Amino acid sequence: MNISSFTSDERALLEPNNDIMTTALVVVGFVVFASILSNTYFAFSDNSKALENYEQAVMIAADIASYPPLQGSRPGIICAKALDNIANPLIEPQEHYLFFQRFSPNIEFYVEASTDDGSHQWTIEQRPYSCEGRNVIAASVPVVIELGSNARCVTGTITVKIIYQRWK
Repeated sequence: MNISSFTSDERALLEPNNDIMTTALVVVGFVVFASILSNTYFAFSDNSKALENYEQAVMIAADIASYPPLQGSRPGIICAKALDNIANPLIEPQEHYLFFQRFSPNIEFYVEASTDDGSHQWTIEQRPYSCEGRNVIAASVPVVIELGSNARCVTGTITVKIIYQRWK
C-alpha cells in the first residue's frame, strides 16, 4: 500500500467538520457539568454553614434560658425584672457586658425575649445592629417568665439571632 494513495483517498469515515462539532459538544457538556457540580458544592457549603450557625444559636439560647442571673424564684423560670435589667444597659452596665462575654464574645448576636401573648418584649443587644446586607440565623427556646411575683407566670420564648456577613 502506497502512502500517497492513503492521503489522496477521499473516502473518509469522519470529515473535519464533524470532528469540530463533536469536540464542541463535548466541551459544552463538560462546562455544563462543571457548572452544575460547582453550584451543588456551593449550595451544600452554604447549607452546612447555616446548619452549624443554627446549632450554635440553639446552644446559646438554651444557655441563656438557664443563665443564673436571669432565674426567678424557682429554677427554670426567667425573672422579668432580671430581663429588664439586662435589656437596659444603663441600669446594670457590668451585668450587660458580662452577659455577652459569657455566651460568645466573638459572635455578633442579640436576644429577643417575649411572652407568648405579646404583652411583654425585651431586646438584649450589645449595640444596635443593622441587618442590611447580612444574614441572620435565629433559634428560639420556650421558657416560663415570672412577671412580678411567683404567682404570675406566663409562657414565652427566648430567641437568639446571630448576624453574619452574607456568605459567598
